[in-house]
Amino acid sequence: MRVQSSATAPIGIAVPAPTKSFGTLQAALGVAAFSLTFPATAWGLEGFGPWSLVAVRSVLAALIAAGCLAALRVPVPSRRDRPGLAVVALGVVVGFPLLTTLALQTSTTAHAAVVVGLLPLTTALLSALRMGTRPSRTFWTAALAGAAAVVAFTVQQSGGALTTADLYLFAALLVCAAGYTEGGRLARVMPGWQVIAWALVLCLPIGVPAAALALAYEPVHLTAHSVAGLLWVAAGSQFLGLVVWYRGMAAIGIPKASQLQLAQPLLTLVWSVLLLGEHLTVAAPLTAAAVLVCIAVTQRARG
Repeated sequence: MRVQSSATAPIGIAVPAPTKSFGTLQAALGVAAFSLTFPATAWGLEGFGPWSLVAVRSVLAALIAAGCLAALRVPVPSRRDRPGLAVVALGVVVGFPLLTTLALQTSTTAHAAVVVGLLPLTTALLSALRMGTRPSRTFWTAALAGAAAVVAFTVQQSGGALTTADLYLFAALLVCAAGYTEGGRLARVMPGWQVIAWALVLCLPIGVPAAALALAYEPVHLTAHSVAGLLWVAAGSQFLGLVVWYRGMAAIGIPKASQLQLAQPLLTLVWSVLLLGEHLTVAAPLTAAAVLVCIAVTQRARG
């Protein structure tokens, strides 16, 4: 497969697609960026209401994206790609940030992280349904084992009962997996950064009035934490992280890239301790070991 590396490349000149090793690196950088999302959101909620935080982060990220698109004079996506971009916008730009932010009002970042640890399996399942991918039996066995470890950890932490926050998080899994799947498909025909950039710009007509309305009704108390959290979820999580993530998915495939995200809840657990002072149980390192083994197996399994 060959894709144009940037919007400024001459028409008719194809640039080789990223190698699989480089694609893995990019996907891993995306996971690292995403692992800070929940702690940064918790910081943002110290000064913003949930609706304000989501709307303002979307607008800020969209302005960054629009600036990049304008500076590089990127043409408007073709009509056939717009429905896919709408799915990315609804799932990744609006749905996942909103649902997880609502969940984090009553859930710790550590608990939310392990629930969202089911995202890799959810993404792999939707990818198989949407794109007809057929990973090997070894791949699925390891993926299910990793998901089982995450579920066991979650149930142990919550005492076996689902909360409203868990329902928000499970809904976030579905919409985000749909956005990842569609974004990974689009990243095969256009540069990954343009996928998320156009999805963000699509949300501007809704995001601007939503931000104005939310800021009018929710009190804002600016602190160093709240500003830093807002800036990270807007620029780091919502734009830069998704840029390298979609490029990585295009290079190594959606199922394998999605399994790298099994490491995300473990990284988030570390950040929750270092940045938020949360306390972890002894089950965390055991889950970490099990999940890391599953990641290694899924990355070696042949699709």
